[in-house]
Parts: sequence; structure tokens; C-alpha cells
Amino acid sequence: MKFIITASAGTRLILFLSLLIFGVQICSADDDIHKDNIVVILDASGSMQDKFSGDRTKSKMEAAKAALQEVLANIPDDTQIGLLVFSGANIHNEWVYPLGPKDTEKLIAAIHLPQPSGDTPLGKYIRIGANRLLEQRERQYNYGNYRLLVVTDGEASDADKVKHYTPEILNRQIRIDVIGVDMKTDHMLAKVVDSYRKADNPGELIAAVSQILAETGGTGTDVGGEDAFEYIAPLSPEIAADLIQRLTTPPSNTSIAVKRKEATPPRTTPPRKTSTPPQQNTGNQGTLWFVVILIALSVIGFLIFRNRK
Repeated sequence: MKFIITASAGTRLILFLSLLIFGVQICSADDDIHKDNIVVILDASGSMQDKFSGDRTKSKMEAAKAALQEVLANIPDDTQIGLLVFSGANIHNEWVYPLGPKDTEKLIAAIHLPQPSGDTPLGKYIRIGANRLLEQRERQYNYGNYRLLVVTDGEASDADKVKHYTPEILNRQIRIDVIGVDMKTDHMLAKVVDSYRKADNPGELIAAVSQILAETGGTGTDVGGEDAFEYIAPLSPEIAADLIQRLTTPPSNTSIAVKRKEATPPRTTPPRKTSTPPQQNTGNQGTLWFVVILIALSVIGFLIFRNRK
């Protein structure tokens, strides 16, 4: 009996084996490398001390702290948390809670630390948070989930950096979720990030944080046996080949470089035109005087000659 494997069947077979190998690797890997990682970037700029426009009971910062405390304290214990704060007063280290295992008591203390002050350098801090997640993903051999949760009430004061860094972060397969706190219009990131939610009062803010963090964990599925074969059977050879490429090519963990200011060409001052006094032509002047003297002598000679007559 001869077995003939067509190109499409061969591609599916390779994908099937890749899924099996991938599943075995996941099952056999150490549990420490499967941890989910969340970096919360909290806006502590001066405007966060304002109260909600439709609810004057709490400031935006008070509501943000209450929401983070309630939700983060109840996420799975094996989730690694980092809290990154920008612009807040009394902040000596922007990592008020460095990315690591959840210690509820220390985490709650860190959440209550920042006080609103300053502007909104969001671009700078999404880069810091993303690079820390990339570093952690390298340590975990690309296993686990990695996400940034941005809680902010205004547009970035460094919008050019936000536009520059955001695509790079998304291309490195780090999820970005944004909550716009009592903003009159959607945040500039609303249409480009993985999810955007508006929170116009304290209750909506708690709900938004809960919904986003409820998606943490449980996203990986092990596929094996006949289920895997049934899963890939309907795929075209092109799609199957693309999946093989994705399975065998890990996401890039290269850190995101600082955006350099565009070089401004130096102003060139045109050379000053110095007025050069006209050079006197001594030769012409000598000729002129010779003619004048000659005419004068001629007149004198003519007068003398006429008087003698």
C-alpha cells in the first residue's frame, strides 16, 4: 500500500506536529514561566485631583486608587503586578510597586502613595512599562501573558512619543488597554490600542478596571490529539503555513529605544557683505592733472604772446 501525501496534507501534518510539540513544551515547562504579567500605568498628573464632572463626591485620583485597590487585590495570586506612576508628588521612584509577585499589603500601600501633580508624559512611561514587560518575557521564554493597563484623564504632553512608541509596543505583541477617566472626548489612543473604555464616574472606573483584568489568565489552550487535527483540517495550505511561521517564530523582546529628537539643521548666517571703498586709480588722476597743467600753461603762453604784440 502506497501513501501519497499532497502538499496541502503535508503542510497540515507539519502544523499538526508543531501544535503537538508546542503543547508538550507548554505542559513540560516550569510553572514559573507561565505567570501573567500586568503593568498598570497610573496618571498622577495635576488634573487627577479634580472631581468627576458628573459626580462631585470623589476626585479622579481617589476613585482610581479605590478601583485599583479593589480589583488588584482580588486577581490570582500567581499574577505578577507592576505599578508605574508618572508626575505624582512625593514620588521618588516611578515604580511604586516594581513588577513582581503580588503582595497585597505592599501593593495597597503603593496604590495609596501618589498625590496628583505635574503634567502627562505618557509616551515616556508606556515605553518604560513595555520594556520591563519585554525583559520579563525574555526571562519566561516567551510564555505567559503581557499587558499594559493605562489609567489616564488627559492627552499626553508628549504626544509625539506616544505615536512613536505605541505601534512598536503592539508589534511586540504586548497588549495595551486604556481607561479614559472623565474625558470629554476619546483619548488619542482609543482607536489604536487593544481596548479602550470610558469611565465618567467612580462606578464606571471600577467596572472598567474589573473588566480588563478579568481577561487576565486562562488565555492559553493546549491542543492535542484528534482535536488538533480537526482544528487544522479545514485550513488552506497558505493559512496553515502562516500558522507554522507564527508558532515557530517567537515575538521580539528587543527593548524599545528612546525616541531621538529630530536633528534641526543649524542656521546658516549668510556672509556679511562688506563694502569695499572704491580703489582710487592713481594713473588716471595723474593724467588728469597733466592735462589741467598743460591747458593752464597754454593759456598763460597765449596771453604772454598776445601782450607782446
